[in-house]
Amino acid sequence: MTADQAGPVVGTPHGRVRGRYEKGVAVFRGIPYAAPPFGPRRFRPPEPPEPWDGTREAVAFGPTAPKPPYSDAFAHYLSDPEIPGDDCLNLNVWTPAPDPGARLPVLLWLHGGALTRGSSAVPVYDGGTFARDGVVFVSVNYRLGTEGYGLFPDAPPNPGLRDQLAALTWVHEAISAFGGDPDRITLGGQSAGAISAGALLAAPRSQGLIRRAVLQSGAPEASDRDKVRRMVRRMATRLKIPATAEAFAAVDRDLLLRTQAEVGRLSSPVLGGPSFGIVVDGDVVPRDPLRALLDGEAAPGVDLLMGWTRDEYRLWLVPGGLLDHVDRLGPVALAGAMARCHAGHEVPRGYRSLRPGAGAAEIVGQMVTDHLLRLPLHRLADARHGQSWLYEFAWPSGLPGLGACHALELGFVFDTGDVPESKKLAGEGAAQELCDAMHGAWVRFVKTGDPGWQAWDASHPVRTFGDPEPDAADAVAYTAHGPRDAETALWSAAPTVPAPDLRPDPPSPAVIRATGAELAAAVRRLRRSVGVRRR
Repeated sequence: MTADQAGPVVGTPHGRVRGRYEKGVAVFRGIPYAAPPFGPRRFRPPEPPEPWDGTREAVAFGPTAPKPPYSDAFAHYLSDPEIPGDDCLNLNVWTPAPDPGARLPVLLWLHGGALTRGSSAVPVYDGGTFARDGVVFVSVNYRLGTEGYGLFPDAPPNPGLRDQLAALTWVHEAISAFGGDPDRITLGGQSAGAISAGALLAAPRSQGLIRRAVLQSGAPEASDRDKVRRMVRRMATRLKIPATAEAFAAVDRDLLLRTQAEVGRLSSPVLGGPSFGIVVDGDVVPRDPLRALLDGEAAPGVDLLMGWTRDEYRLWLVPGGLLDHVDRLGPVALAGAMARCHAGHEVPRGYRSLRPGAGAAEIVGQMVTDHLLRLPLHRLADARHGQSWLYEFAWPSGLPGLGACHALELGFVFDTGDVPESKKLAGEGAAQELCDAMHGAWVRFVKTGDPGWQAWDASHPVRTFGDPEPDAADAVAYTAHGPRDAETALWSAAPTVPAPDLRPDPPSPAVIRATGAELAAAVRRLRRSVGVRRR
């Protein structure tokens, strides 16, 4: 029996692995790129895995990082497989040609999930579609939540980001054996994966390793250290332990996950609250990643494909009925959005004038979406004319209320709209021509650096995918120039609005005095509505 008949065998820096062929594509799953991050390695930077003798079977997904399950409300829309085991720092490779001479372009994918959930085993991320079209596709597991982004006085920050950097280094060193070209690596991700990709783009240690990058619904950012510390301290208070890595390492892992889920229950892009995030650490992240990229000192010459969905906020507000609650709060919710976005009264008034029929939830959702995503990505594109391509995903889900929500585009980018996990979010009836258009654009970008539409310039071209508006004769091929530029101008013209992405000053004392009591009451009502109680 030949190696091909038994399954493709490839050498890695730590030993040989055997995969299998699926639909003409060689697939290797669960390859360790770092040692299990537990025991003495808990909360520490990743270390190389122990080399192995013989040939390791790589036909099944490896263990996923410890994480709490989604709430019932979100599990209705999102899938998140859990695979037990400590060896969770692993990756998967799909390749059309496991041959060192192939020199094919590579897409390294970082999953989303708010840095607390998700994994490379989510079926929507099947890399076989990219390999089918001539791309070596790699997906990665990395530490999440407290394990990956807890901030402690006795442990280095950002171990989850350090995992991703270790995976990127592994790919650069090993991918040629799988048929990939280490000089043509595109780093991509969605949501938290995109934020992570932005941080790695700016990281001094990754310079020269990344040729292109895809940022889907996530802008480069650094979280406020106090915000992350509050998450850890609240967990420590509930657990009745010191807020140290040593104390957390002694806690039962399941109890730690339950406590993390309880403390982070109300944290969301719209509601804010304590949460885990990448922080400036003076090492891997020496300064704010967005500022480093805007200044041009990081990732020179790297092409960027970036974008958002038209109704990002609906995934954050529709599950659990929060959309209706925000609408009922009305002016109080708008005041909260002003504080969340550090905006003066001009901004919500401007949104209202541009969207006269919109309820409070839509105004709040679009404000927060623009503050977190669209405006920072516009600024990054402005700093890289001719090297950036922007898109907006506008196809509405077939499920009630979701619209073109956060994460909906993934099934189209991966051309996996027919898998049940995609339909949980998209419903039935996703157009294959839209899958072909998006997936084809991503493949072209990975291969050539040009997804097929005009690069960003002073005219602000944005490619719209799946626009349902009746004036778009061809929703798939339609290109919009400067959609929603009115909102951009609104933020730019408002004198009280500081730069939305670089930790601006807090809202004025007048805003705080006027809204503090109402906001406190609103938060109490929101807590009651989702079943959160003080302990």
